[in-house]
Amino acid sequence: MTSAEEWLAVESLDLEAQGVAHDAEGKVVFIDGALPGERVRVTVQRRKNNWEQATAVAWQRESSQRVRPQCPHFGHCGGCKMQHLHVAAQVAVKQRALEDALWHLGKVKAERLLRPIEGPAWGYRYRARLSVRWVAKKGKVLVGFHERKSSFVADMERCEVLPPHLSAMLLPLRELVAGMQQRDRLPQIEVAVGDAATALVLRHLEPLSEHDLARLRAFAAEHGVQWWLQPKGPDSVHRLDEGGAELAYTLPEFGVVMPFKPTDFTQVNHQINAALVSRALRLLGVQPGERVIDWFCGLGNFTLPIARTAREVLGIEGSEALVQRSRENALRNGLAEKASFAARNLFELPAADLAAYGSADKWLVDPPREGAFALAKALAELHADPSPAPGWQPPQRIVYVSCNPATLARDAGLLVHQAGYRCVAAGAVNMFPHTAHVESIAVFERA
Repeated sequence: MTSAEEWLAVESLDLEAQGVAHDAEGKVVFIDGALPGERVRVTVQRRKNNWEQATAVAWQRESSQRVRPQCPHFGHCGGCKMQHLHVAAQVAVKQRALEDALWHLGKVKAERLLRPIEGPAWGYRYRARLSVRWVAKKGKVLVGFHERKSSFVADMERCEVLPPHLSAMLLPLRELVAGMQQRDRLPQIEVAVGDAATALVLRHLEPLSEHDLARLRAFAAEHGVQWWLQPKGPDSVHRLDEGGAELAYTLPEFGVVMPFKPTDFTQVNHQINAALVSRALRLLGVQPGERVIDWFCGLGNFTLPIARTAREVLGIEGSEALVQRSRENALRNGLAEKASFAARNLFELPAADLAAYGSADKWLVDPPREGAFALAKALAELHADPSPAPGWQPPQRIVYVSCNPATLARDAGLLVHQAGYRCVAAGAVNMFPHTAHVESIAVFERA
């Protein structure tokens, strides 16, 4: 049991941005607020047989990488966990997390480490889901992220990771909701920023009165935003009023414009996304005569840039509605002749079904947090027994973009140890500065 008088030496950071130490008895202690290289005293909140969870309360030695958090709400708001660590050190931690996951979970070591992709550390978050609460006891509305380790909404006056114009809108949004008749039936506002428009999606549990609609329109006119309403699930989202600029982002290097709805999945960090697409395509090395498959293609974020060079690209996604949107984006960008799309549940993919999509020179794989296990497993099965797919050939190169190092490592283990590939490169992508989220990219080639 860790003593309150014991000084603990912090050895590393885990994926929740907690310091990791061992007490005098050798038990692992996860320490909120502590950084590697520090010696701290702690208060233990939770005890288990093999580990304890604690908070740092005193420092004998501080890390040279410790910095003063820029946001006054850091530590109270749960939106960021790493503002007390220099941003360059954050990137190093994420790179190490990727390497450790690949080795410990997949027994894979990349032949080459890619330089991490970095970008602006502040004002980068172009997508966010803000909770809204009418607090009757305080007589006010709160709009923001949840408090750390709590379901309560943090009392935020600004947010340093939101674009400045959105941060400046937090207090006006409080005033707006406080004056609405349905203020206690409005649980969240989702925000999405495009190149020329900002959309706010209001979730409302009851129909809005004309009084409330008038307040929304006045707010939109004053702050230059679009209101979208969500009375039920995501499919119910619709514009309050038409007109104004299109909600879209661009990939200037490839001359691609990507229209999107505010509830669509798009990367929160548009600048990093543009750099990520650029690097992924350089690593993929698409040639004019090649056929490429983009698994988990979304709206075509990678598919359409690939179509600028490839002879043919097939984008596959799990939703027919999303696939239709991808087709529209391809048509919008003059790429419909080279980019085709198909809807398919990619979490259930027998080897024969995989082969039915045809041979491709190269693959781009960009799955959600669950990873691409079924895809990697089917590839491994065809490597072990190609007879169910005569004439089918596996891709020579795979570029795998991941938002979860654990599932990337699991799938990498299959690709390397059972499917006949080498992991030739891997690197971290700091898509979410000041958070513990680890985005990464890995390259596999036929052995």
